[in-house]
Amino acid sequence: MMLSGVVYGGRTAPFLLALPVLVASALLPWQAGWICAVAAIIVLGVPHGALDVEIARTLLRGQFPHSWFPVFAAPYLLLVGAVLLAWHWAPEATLAAFLLASVWHFGTEDTCDGGLSALAWGGLPIAVPVLLQPAATVRILSAVSGLALDGIPPWLFACSLAWLIPLSVVVVRSRGRNLALPATTFAGFAILPPLTAFALYFVAVHAPAHTAALISHPQRAPRVRDALTAWRLALPTTVLTVAIGAALWPFYSGPMPVRLLCLTLQMLAGLTLPHMMLEAWLKDRIPNFYSELYSPRQTFDRVTH
Repeated sequence: MMLSGVVYGGRTAPFLLALPVLVASALLPWQAGWICAVAAIIVLGVPHGALDVEIARTLLRGQFPHSWFPVFAAPYLLLVGAVLLAWHWAPEATLAAFLLASVWHFGTEDTCDGGLSALAWGGLPIAVPVLLQPAATVRILSAVSGLALDGIPPWLFACSLAWLIPLSVVVVRSRGRNLALPATTFAGFAILPPLTAFALYFVAVHAPAHTAALISHPQRAPRVRDALTAWRLALPTTVLTVAIGAALWPFYSGPMPVRLLCLTLQMLAGLTLPHMMLEAWLKDRIPNFYSELYSPRQTFDRVTH
């Protein structure tokens, strides 16, 4: 709770709103638990990506004063659509690409670093449930990919085992105080249902840190001044995203919890691609645009020591 308050600039509301939903998702049968966890991801996690619109506004409004939004949104949505099609054309390859991209995205953004540190901490939300809760993880992977998996795919199990190597190296090299948040995250993914643990990580660690980075550096998104304006400015794009998801609902099938999870995580994968491409472009073209990012690991260490 303290971490969420710090990275949101002293506001614990997002974490407190998510807490009862996530508790319910951990205690209820898996079908109801999935619905609760997905609701937390959509309402409290997706808006951080919606703030890409504010970055685009900063970058494009000078050159395209009246058409900056369609100039930004058109290629963004085309990439999302391409990923959604890829889920249907090559589900296992798309699943592998999504997991790999997630490892790098979480690792580089949450540690403000690359290399082994990014691989070790970014792989934690995926490798831990694969190794420690395989049955529950397979159910999620099957729902998201549409594949009838009877176990963890061999390539994913092998990658998760290999992940233990960079994890061990980074743990040995790290000072004890730098392990507080990773250890807490590890425990969450080891104990809680995998989807509940992911929702908690996404809502209380990853999304708040990204939002805090924009608040701390107003040149990126001048209108994002605090947590309240961040939520207000993210709302229209978040609503649009939910509306797109609702429009796609008839194209998905299966029991309601499975259908909801599949659509949500496939869309999350689609949104992750342009989100990562935007960040990569900014880092390459605009020096220091993403320097001094808020690291949730560093923030946690400051709070707990």
